[in-house]
Amino acid sequence: MDTFTLHLLMGVPQGDPNAAVSGGSLIGSFLPFIAIIAIFYFLIIRPQSKKRKETEKMLSSLKKGDRIVTIGGLYGTIQSVKDTTVIVRVDDNIKLEFLRSAISSVTIPASEPKDEKSDDKKKIEDKKEEKEKSEEKTSEDGE
Repeated sequence: MDTFTLHLLMGVPQGDPNAAVSGGSLIGSFLPFIAIIAIFYFLIIRPQSKKRKETEKMLSSLKKGDRIVTIGGLYGTIQSVKDTTVIVRVDDNIKLEFLRSAISSVTIPASEPKDEKSDDKKKIEDKKEEKEKSEEKTSEDGE
């Protein structure tokens, strides 16, 4: 191989065929590629991996009573959970079996059973107790 062809393959500038390849021009030529890779990572790859992890967490935490939406847009309530599938009640007498991966989102998580009374009932009972206490005080003051 002649030296001219060798210099062309090595990427030596055309101005001086005898000059050696400098390290600075090599880094400078790869810098745009490194920047593009970094941009792709932060704008595309990283957000997708976060979303994938959140979806896996949501699918693993499905339980009976959750209100869900499937990827087809079907709303329903989970009746039972199996290893890879869930049975969803869509209407009073209609139950469908879906893959876990077919669930797009949980709209309303199943509420934990509460032994406490609702806030409205608590307020009413508190008012009754206060009224009874105030009546007792007035009857004691009157005697």
